Amino acid sequence: MTDRIWTIREVLDWATRDFAARGIESPRLDAELLVAEALGIDRVGLYLDLHRPLVDRERSSIRPLVARRREREPVAYILGHRDFYGRRFSVTRDVLVPRPDTETLVDHALDCIPADQPFRVLDIGTGSGAIAVTLAAERPLALVTATDISQAALGVAAKNAERLGVSDRIRFERADLLNGAEQYDLVVSNPPYIARSEMESLQAEVREHEPIGALAAGEDGLEIVRALLTATEPATATGAQLLVEVGAGQAVSVQDFASSNTAWQTVAVYRDLNHIERVVHLRRI
Repeated sequence: MTDRIWTIREVLDWATRDFAARGIESPRLDAELLVAEALGIDRVGLYLDLHRPLVDRERSSIRPLVARRREREPVAYILGHRDFYGRRFSVTRDVLVPRPDTETLVDHALDCIPADQPFRVLDIGTGSGAIAVTLAAERPLALVTATDISQAALGVAAKNAERLGVSDRIRFERADLLNGAEQYDLVVSNPPYIARSEMESLQAEVREHEPIGALAAGEDGLEIVRALLTATEPATATGAQLLVEVGAGQAVSVQDFASSNTAWQTVAVYRDLNHIERVVHLRRI
């Protein structure tokens, strides 16, 4: 971007072309989000003012954001937030970026939680707290415990809970999977489920910027899921439910392991917006 006079439209078109040439998947959307952030307006505001020339200060604020996206840094990390289930969550490089696929898990978890009575929920591997905070916000009588092995991630989640007004109903604990002997009515988790062999094929945004510990899970990608199913048995009683997010093609293996090695029995498998089997729903027998 040279020092000549640029309008908002011209900067958007320039950034879109630049991102597209680099193979970025959503070049126009990313350009709009970054330019809007730099100018302190929303995307609608961009289009209401497309022909306005930018002053030097505005151009200077856009350049570093575009430079970071050129390096395939996720837009959510550049902005410092990502919207999930109608709420804005702060994110840092200590946590995975919340994804629309995970809203499938939240949809079905909410179906399991009564709206008129207390219900004990455990979110394993909470990351940014997107799942735990959303469940607490949508079900005010739910009592939520959220665990993560990363203290930094727990810090992000706790700040999101406080900002969104549910910190009094979520207990955050540092744990590999779970701590203590408390019993839960529902367990939810979006654990690592990427096989070691698949790591190199991930998008650069994921492979190079998101926390590897929240992604990789052994040779077949199910190392953590198997441990989770086993570890949660003592923390649940007959009739308790578990919802776990899995990768494409993993649902059958998870069901087979559960039925052969644990006291969890399949209730259903739910598909995400891309029609991929994304969430396995189990019941404690």
